Amino acid sequence: MSIHRVTVYAASSQALSQDYISAASRLGRTLGEAGLSIVYGGGGRGLMGAMAEAALATGTEVHGVIPEFLTEIELGHQQLTTLKIVDTMHTRKALMLENSHAVIALPGGCGTFEELFEAMTLKRLGRFLGPIILINSGGYYNRLLEFLEHSVEQRFMNQAHLQMWQSVDEPEEVLEALTNAPAWSADALTHAPVFQSAP
Repeated sequence: MSIHRVTVYAASSQALSQDYISAASRLGRTLGEAGLSIVYGGGGRGLMGAMAEAALATGTEVHGVIPEFLTEIELGHQQLTTLKIVDTMHTRKALMLENSHAVIALPGGCGTFEELFEAMTLKRLGRFLGPIILINSGGYYNRLLEFLEHSVEQRFMNQAHLQMWQSVDEPEEVLEALTNAPAWSADALTHAPVFQSAP
């Protein structure tokens, strides 16, 4: 799959360690310098804003999607290539994934988790086939990755589902991860259920 447009999930919190802000900026710059078009939640604060600013500085296209009720809280970014204001979170998530070739998740809270898990679920069901990359800055996602492995061990998911995502420690590693992500097929739907019983 050729990757030209990526979806980035990111937090809007401003009370974060500078390490996370730096990682977001470096991701935006890395994606922008690679000429990738970016779609994200449209905010101008926190990791959202840092990623968008760095990407825009490279001259790449950055598209935002934000619900109207969050425009003041997340401070909708006014210098984006496009900023689409929508009614609901559901619409926002759907438009962020529409025509996207890959998903990248920076560290985040429950909003980022929800977006990430929806993308994983759609991939598990063969409805989204692109790479899903976690930017594991400072080991932020370590316990989540361990829990996902635990879910497989307990037979809530198949071993094959561990191939649905990859994680990288540094934003600069994301391009290689996108290139080398295992291929995924719409036939994934046939092995979404776990039928094998416990011994």
